[in-house]
Amino acid sequence: MYAPAKVNLFLHVGRPGGDGRHPLDSLVVFAGEEAADILTVEPADDLGLVAGGPFAGYCGPNTDNLVLLAARALKAHAGVTSGAHFALEKNLPASAGIGGGSADAGAALRLLCALWGIERKQAGTIAPGLGGDVLAALGNVPCRMRGDGNRVEPVAGLPPIAAVLVNPGVACATGAVFDAFDRAGAGAGFAETPELPDFGHGTDGALALIKWLGVLRNDLEPVAAGCAPEIGELLAEMTALEGALLVRMSGSGATCFALFADLSAARNAAAQVAADHPGWWVRATTLGAGA
Repeated sequence: MYAPAKVNLFLHVGRPGGDGRHPLDSLVVFAGEEAADILTVEPADDLGLVAGGPFAGYCGPNTDNLVLLAARALKAHAGVTSGAHFALEKNLPASAGIGGGSADAGAALRLLCALWGIERKQAGTIAPGLGGDVLAALGNVPCRMRGDGNRVEPVAGLPPIAAVLVNPGVACATGAVFDAFDRAGAGAGFAETPELPDFGHGTDGALALIKWLGVLRNDLEPVAAGCAPEIGELLAEMTALEGALLVRMSGSGATCFALFADLSAARNAAAQVAADHPGWWVRATTLGAGA
């Protein structure tokens, strides 16, 4: 099963409340198979995980891996006595603002619901406790994420968009970015964005969506660029790509994305970036429902 990258097309953030959590408003979409981890499962007596792939070294010990944390939580919640053994091909960079760990946890929950015969709503009950993006990743469809990330509502009819995702190999810890956001006194005047208009379908719908996104923002982008100057340099370089209609950072960074009118233009731009920067993670894909 694919565990695709998450992309925040916009991300508005308010000041933290008394519980230290920040109110959010975001439109979340998922990538195709070009930008996804791959997770498989088979029956077993106990819970286990083996990881491979280019970013397997960032999975950490099994005791902390979100796949097994999700499995343990669902097993306890549903009263399951069976085990499961996972194999993870880790293709997404870590601490990258594209929810790689959350994507793996969401895919694990989907797989376990099928393997153990559990209703999806039980997985939805425990997903928010696993991390801010896990509930959205469980659904794996375009959605609005609001509240402190616990209000996730699917968005129907959103036109898919061609995109290039680029990570320059810079880890950007979410906690550090939010700390910098708070120190900067950011988030005043936060308010949720009104409901999405009807963008239509096909290329015209995608262009209308991109135009609408242009007046929105990622509130974490300035402070993340302060933590990692490479982000500002990457955004400037991607803005100069031929055919790029909108360039923005996803999540807390450092992955940035450029939106294009069609996938052919996105692939041409991705090839250019990859040729100029062989060490970077670069993917052309379609954003919408996940692979």
